[in-house]
Amino acid sequence: MHEDGRPAPAGEPLGRLTKRAEFQRVSRGGRVSVGSFTLQSRRREGTGREAFSARVGLTVTKSVGGAVERNRIRRRLKEALRAAAPLETETDHDYVLMARREALGRLFAALVNDVRDAFRAARRGEADRRERRSAHSTPKGKDRRT
Repeated sequence: MHEDGRPAPAGEPLGRLTKRAEFQRVSRGGRVSVGSFTLQSRRREGTGREAFSARVGLTVTKSVGGAVERNRIRRRLKEALRAAAPLETETDHDYVLMARREALGRLFAALVNDVRDAFRAARRGEADRRERRSAHSTPKGKDRRT
């Protein structure tokens, strides 16, 4: 979405997470697991320009494999993100894909479907969390327990 409120055109690049603190903050959010990765998501408390686009980060840990394998997985996931566009993202959210070794041998079409499914599930999960929060809010007034 643009600053003036117009929706972003399909295929517009997502923002990137670059700082360790951003990755750590997202790790305390919601999670969705699929066969080749786990998607973490969290709402961003920003009011500046960055609040108008979703941001994505990739993590491939050393436990997944050597440097060559990790880089190959990273390249495959980045390309799957591009191929799956437009994604069902919330504009004020950050997302982190935590890769698994299965991403290396997975068919590319299945990897693209994993990306779409994970983002769709993350968006549904966020809507469910919002509903639960509003349903559990206590009414103000005489009936309120202290």
